[in-house]
Amino acid sequence: MGDTSNTPLKKQLGLGSVYAIATGATLSAGLFLLPGLAAQQAGPAVVLCYLLAAVPLIPAMLCIVELSTAMPRAGGSYYFLERSLGPLLGTIGGFGTWLAIALKTSFALVGLAATVSLLFEPNPYLLKPLAIGFAVLFAGLNAMGAKHSGGLQKILVVLLLLILTSFLAVGLPEMRVEHFGGFLDAGRESILATAGLVYISYVGVTNVASVSEEVSDPERNLPRGIFLSLITALLIYGLATAVMVGVMPPAQLAGNMTPMSSAAHIIGGRTGMIVVSVGAVLAFFSVANAGIMAASRYPLAMGRDDLVPPALSKLDKNGTPLVSILVTVALIISVILFFDPIKIAKLASAFQLMMFALLCLAVIIMRESGLASYDPGYRTPLYPWIPIFGILSPFFLIIQMGWLPTAFSLGLIAAGIAWFQFYGSSRVKRTGAIYHVFERLGRSRHEALDVELRTILKEKGLRDEDPFEEVVLGAQVIEVETVPDFDRLIEQVAEALAERTGGPREVFIGGFREGTKMGATPVAKGVALPHMYLPDIEQPLLVLVRSIKDFQILTGDVFGKTQLTDAVHAAFFLVSPKNDPSRHLRMLAQLANRIDRDDFDPAWRSAPNEMALREVFLRDDRYLSLRLTPGSESEPWIDQQLFELGLPDGCLVAAIRRRNTTMIPRGATRLEEGDRLLLFGEPEALNTIRKQLGLSNSPNVA
Repeated sequence: MGDTSNTPLKKQLGLGSVYAIATGATLSAGLFLLPGLAAQQAGPAVVLCYLLAAVPLIPAMLCIVELSTAMPRAGGSYYFLERSLGPLLGTIGGFGTWLAIALKTSFALVGLAATVSLLFEPNPYLLKPLAIGFAVLFAGLNAMGAKHSGGLQKILVVLLLLILTSFLAVGLPEMRVEHFGGFLDAGRESILATAGLVYISYVGVTNVASVSEEVSDPERNLPRGIFLSLITALLIYGLATAVMVGVMPPAQLAGNMTPMSSAAHIIGGRTGMIVVSVGAVLAFFSVANAGIMAASRYPLAMGRDDLVPPALSKLDKNGTPLVSILVTVALIISVILFFDPIKIAKLASAFQLMMFALLCLAVIIMRESGLASYDPGYRTPLYPWIPIFGILSPFFLIIQMGWLPTAFSLGLIAAGIAWFQFYGSSRVKRTGAIYHVFERLGRSRHEALDVELRTILKEKGLRDEDPFEEVVLGAQVIEVETVPDFDRLIEQVAEALAERTGGPREVFIGGFREGTKMGATPVAKGVALPHMYLPDIEQPLLVLVRSIKDFQILTGDVFGKTQLTDAVHAAFFLVSPKNDPSRHLRMLAQLANRIDRDDFDPAWRSAPNEMALREVFLRDDRYLSLRLTPGSESEPWIDQQLFELGLPDGCLVAAIRRRNTTMIPRGATRLEEGDRLLLFGEPEALNTIRKQLGLSNSPNVA
């Protein structure tokens, strides 16, 4: 099998899987174990502590969502830190977060083994073998691929939420108001310290960022899944802790190691306790499954970047990072065998808080880098104040945790630095986006990052609001026999654009010539993509040029060297508003994506007319080409005026081809036999038309 180290992971996770991974990684020990310990410090204010604990997480979560939608790549925190702050901090973040998630997963596996043993015959000697057995089970499941492990995660989370909803439905009416007396008696310091203790309950909600490369439509599914997960966690934690306080005497709740099971016993007897214990098993199952999935993507991502041995980045025949999964599970099993996962997992919390602070800094770095290719689908609101708050607030909680977690975190940082100096520094020459910030101050930067982000833009594709189809349908088409001189073609295109915009042709000539001279005109598969920005236009403009005979273009680079390109038979000139460079790059990426498809060249060369040339670029689900002929499904439209058709909202007839002439129709245009209509619109609207006419849902031409 060939080298798979840079092969993208399959996009097998939808919104449901994102929500399930984030939620399943959040509802576990924080719900079934910590409330008793927290109540020992804060009394009935434990409910408030859980709500306060989410406050410092929100800035980090918002920043992680922004970074994930801009750079949906395996490795989550590692990838974001490496690309923004450079490989040293990326190495520290990658190793530390990998270890932190592995530690918490080992803790979840031990908790799972303990809960299972309680349901049957308690035996302390079986805890570790059981935990290791579960680790092997989840390793096998993850080795089958994200689709299978994500599917199981959805089942686990649905069952868990059903049990928790039942607990709340039965428990809320049983609450006793007197149990909330002296709500704030513990004092501000104890309440804040307890909030720091339970903060760790929420951090799993961001683990899904490490599998963002495997998420379909990440700009839509990642924000929605993570936000829905946090809302679910807030509701469950707030209401469940309120039930525990309300049904259990304070003395019984304080220090209780199984507070939810005890509360369920009071509410529903032994049956209630068993049901909640099953819920605990499901919770630990989901945490362990999500933890192995998330943690294994860190060695994969670091292997791609040569910061660990490249074998860790290999994919098996199913497109699964099998080696990385096995190494991660081996680490988890080692922790279970030789350490106390419960104690060590707590130590890793301070490190995760530090990483959250750095991720908030990463957003500032990426925003200030000036990279137009940094194009997140979601942007953190109230910038830069929320990221700044996210940088500062974790350190307040770290102080509350004491010196031991801080010392453990510093040890992880030292280990990351040592590994980078020993292994990574000689293999990696990249710098992060921070050098683009320095470049604005007169220092160097690393151009490869911009290229990589443009590749990600190409993979993500257009956004719903991008007017790509409108621009294509309004494009001017120029057909020539040959192009003896590219400069003359630029002048011809500039003339057309000047006539359309009312601007001076010299602006377009200068822009396209300068871009070509500086090497900013991509040329691939026989197509050139000259492009430029213009400050005084509202929408992008496109000119499509088709040449019967091939020609070459003399291009340059930033060093003044020139060379002739390979043979070219088409050039697509794009002009975009200067105030939206990211949309400009998305439009270019969409053109490049279409050119890359195997069916583009024959479709482009054989298109018989201007309308057919435009159709080559339209997305399959956004257009319908319909010929009006007697005896066909379209016959009812013959001799109708457009306004009589009753087209659904979100759809229009963009052009009509009639007797070798392309015309732009109006509402009063009467359709004739033999007309070929190009309909453009939302997929739902086009499907409605197909159903009305009795057409199949699949073809674009009828």
